[in-house]
Amino acid sequence: MNIELIAFTPDPQQVIAGAARTCYLSFDRQNEESDRKLIRQLIRSGHLSVLEHATATFRVRGCSRAFTHQLVRHRLCSFSQQSQRYVKETGFAAVTPPRIREDPEAVLIYDEMLDKIRSAYRHLIELGIRKEDARFLLPNAVTSEIVFSANFRQLRHMLILRGDPHAQWEIREVFIRIGTILKEIAPDCFFDLVVDEEKETIERITGDKN
Repeated sequence: MNIELIAFTPDPQQVIAGAARTCYLSFDRQNEESDRKLIRQLIRSGHLSVLEHATATFRVRGCSRAFTHQLVRHRLCSFSQQSQRYVKETGFAAVTPPRIREDPEAVLIYDEMLDKIRSAYRHLIELGIRKEDARFLLPNAVTSEIVFSANFRQLRHMLILRGDPHAQWEIREVFIRIGTILKEIAPDCFFDLVVDEEKETIERITGDKN
């Protein structure tokens, strides 16, 4: 799986702090350090609407359709996904869940079924069946590519929800990587979210120590 940050609001923290200062007309106090403190205080206080002024766009390749079905449930995002109606899937790649990979017998069953589906799909295409109809055979395991955009407030929500230990493994893996990227480009907007790559979780920390 490959996750790429393809665009984001330039100087996102300056944009967010500037928007917040509009409410108080406190531009005379604006500098990098005061902006950092302001953003953190707004997040601690739950005043998250100003985070909507900054956005990020990601491209995810090599993910499963099972993952994208979960991702597009987040309605406050924009999505553009590889189409199975227009893209031929005769030699499709597939994602194998870890628990299946760890069991040799399960892998055998899984791979045999995928091969049968590939063969059946190719046969339908050779018979002249349109891709939009042949795709009904394709499983959730088929890899896909998707671009999505969201504002920072929505991304915080997604990181907390999808970084939870109970989240499905693939979408949790994606958002752990996204969380690491976001903390690099806007550290104060995500300062209270601890990305633990070893435990494969994202935890929100509250309290004065932040």
